Amino acid sequence: MEYGLIGEKLGHSYSKIIHEKLADYNYEITPLSKDEFTLFMEKRKFKAINVTIPYKKDVIPYLDEIDDNARQIGAVNTIVHKDGKLIGHNTDFSGFLYMVEHNGVKVEDKKVIVLGNGGAAQAVIAVLNYLKAKDIIIVKRTGGDGFISYEECQNYHSDAQLIVNTSPVGMYPKTDASPIDLSLYPECEAVLDIIYNPLKTKLLLQAEALGMKAVNGLEMLVAQAKYAVEYFLDSEIKDEVIDKIYQKILVELLIESSPLT
Repeated sequence: MEYGLIGEKLGHSYSKIIHEKLADYNYEITPLSKDEFTLFMEKRKFKAINVTIPYKKDVIPYLDEIDDNARQIGAVNTIVHKDGKLIGHNTDFSGFLYMVEHNGVKVEDKKVIVLGNGGAAQAVIAVLNYLKAKDIIIVKRTGGDGFISYEECQNYHSDAQLIVNTSPVGMYPKTDASPIDLSLYPECEAVLDIIYNPLKTKLLLQAEALGMKAVNGLEMLVAQAKYAVEYFLDSEIKDEVIDKIYQKILVELLIESSPLT
């Protein structure tokens, strides 16, 4: 493999479609078990890859270098094999920042709930701090270690103004699940879900029904891919391409889901 994506379960991924619209190379989707992941990273036989759940932290020990952004976040989603070295980057930060700003979501001085604490959550939290969120509440199923449980979140933080889902709850194929009941958060103004398959998770559908701004993760996916390609090919791509590719994929997905097809 020269270019591609590694992760555990990748049947939902749109990354191949996006990368091959951004650049002239074959982008391979490569699901790996834990044992396969170890062997893959030890062999180092690739030019550049993206990394997704659950390996964004696990790849770090295999890297020769890691940039400051990825180090501060504590997760890597982009690796370039250059001059015999594996160099780690994180484009989730830039991707989520684009998603927030392009949709006009206001973060400064807001109380924000972040659902989940995986590799993507670290980038999301970094962006929220960068945009000067007032409070950031991180929610895990079990709570503890500086995190709170979903029950504690409901009991003590129903006044949150922004909710970001970084957990896989609601992702294809288990689309009938939702991490929280938004009706319990009456002051919430916007819900951002980094899931992009389906485009509208059960969480986002409820947000729309309650009059909250609802943003899916496809824009973040396209944006972080654009920034990753810049590392892959050591070249600059204008940000305008992000929305063009997003709109193309959106139309393609809507056509695919049409009952007439």
